[in-house]
Amino acid sequence: MTSPLRILLLEDDPTDAALIQELLEADNIACEVTRAQTHTEFLSGLEDPAIELILADYKLPSFDGLSALKLAQDMRPDLPFIFVSGTLGDEVAVESLKIGATDYVLKGRLSRLAPSVKRALREAGDRAQRKRAEEALRRSEMYLAEAQALSHTGSFGWEILSGEIYWSDETYRIFEIEPTTKPTVQLALERTHPDDRVYLQQVIERVTLERRSFSAEHRLRMPNGLVKHVRVVARRTASEDPERVLFIGALTDITERKHAEEQRERLRQLERDLAHVNRVTMMGELAASLTHEIKQPIASISLNAGAGLRWLEHEPPKIERARETLSNIIDAAMRAAHIIDRNHSLYSRGEPQRAPIDLNQIVREMVVLLHDAANLRSISICSELDPTLPSTTGDRVQLQQVLVNLMLNGIEAMKDEGGELSVRSKRTEDGQLLISVSDSGVGLPEGEPERVFEAFFTTKPQGTGMGLSISRRIIESHGGRLWASGNPGRGATFQFTLAGEVTASSPLAV
Repeated sequence: MTSPLRILLLEDDPTDAALIQELLEADNIACEVTRAQTHTEFLSGLEDPAIELILADYKLPSFDGLSALKLAQDMRPDLPFIFVSGTLGDEVAVESLKIGATDYVLKGRLSRLAPSVKRALREAGDRAQRKRAEEALRRSEMYLAEAQALSHTGSFGWEILSGEIYWSDETYRIFEIEPTTKPTVQLALERTHPDDRVYLQQVIERVTLERRSFSAEHRLRMPNGLVKHVRVVARRTASEDPERVLFIGALTDITERKHAEEQRERLRQLERDLAHVNRVTMMGELAASLTHEIKQPIASISLNAGAGLRWLEHEPPKIERARETLSNIIDAAMRAAHIIDRNHSLYSRGEPQRAPIDLNQIVREMVVLLHDAANLRSISICSELDPTLPSTTGDRVQLQQVLVNLMLNGIEAMKDEGGELSVRSKRTEDGQLLISVSDSGVGLPEGEPERVFEAFFTTKPQGTGMGLSISRRIIESHGGRLWASGNPGRGATFQFTLAGEVTASSPLAV
């Protein structure tokens, strides 16, 4: 059901007021009329937000229609205002329309009232709709401008054939060019970094010829020498005119993102360098063991070479015995090469490589590698490995580094009194792979076991304090966890978990 039209009627004659309402309702305009005769009553009616139309007599004993019109224009300028009067002359009527009245109807011709009211309401509705559309457009433009400023993204239009270019305010800000300046392709090229101009010129020439969507990244150089990185994306818009080639695009200032990427890469390189230093430091600790291991096959080579010469100098030469000694030389050389290869990966520099890994096999290799280093300190190494342990995916060298770090720390902790280093592997109840390294040494810092994982924290006189910090980063980058706990009595246990049968995740940073 349509709500009745709310009318404010400035009229001192109740008979005329009733007639006006009857005429409107007779023309199917249901209405509720609020009648006012004085300035105060009219002002009170204007303050009612439900009022939709004003009808006003021109002359009243204590008030007049022109004063009412001016008051309505100040307070409710969107309300239609129609004069309904018997004393309104043509000149006065025309003047009232000039100053803002919607229409006028003479009381002698009230048949025009309903059509005038309908037209006034229709025009008021159109005005209100246009106003809402304009407000929505202004609001949309404001939101767009604010969003562009927040995201450092400007927009542009480029008509290729005419060369006409439009820039949004944010695009002008990115280029740091006054908004009064007419944008051109040449202007954009002049602001482009000299090293990127040829590339951008090639992009522009290709788009001009192919007329297809494009994207590009390049640098701008500001008058003060500041360099900005920008990304441009644009696509051709549909047009009824086949000769019109219009591209609409966006220009984003990605300088902060580029700087952040460069900073992350510098940090990754620093972490790789620290990890490399840590591996080289470990190799220093293993030098005595490595020397002892390599000396054995070299001594064997030397002895067998001398024996081989003697067998060949024998009269007659004993070829079979010489062949045996040569075979021994080959075996010893291969043994020495194996020892070198086994250690090379630990101190070589390279990018992380993810691949399927048998953790038990890595443990066995590290036990062999550290065997002599432990023996020199009267320490035995025992291992208890779960034969059903599944494989995992990770960087072999980095996981070797973690195990060497943990095992060397355990050996260092027991170097004065000797003891046993225990390395175990098993699968946890939730399916993860668990490696633990236990010693019976000096234990962890009192009340602060986590401090051992802080960068540069060390209890070794010659330690760097980076081994455990780097080890934790390696394990966490593999999606696992590394922690330490004190043993009952003496010593400490370091444990880490990895997922079983996993796929390669994000590359390690170290």
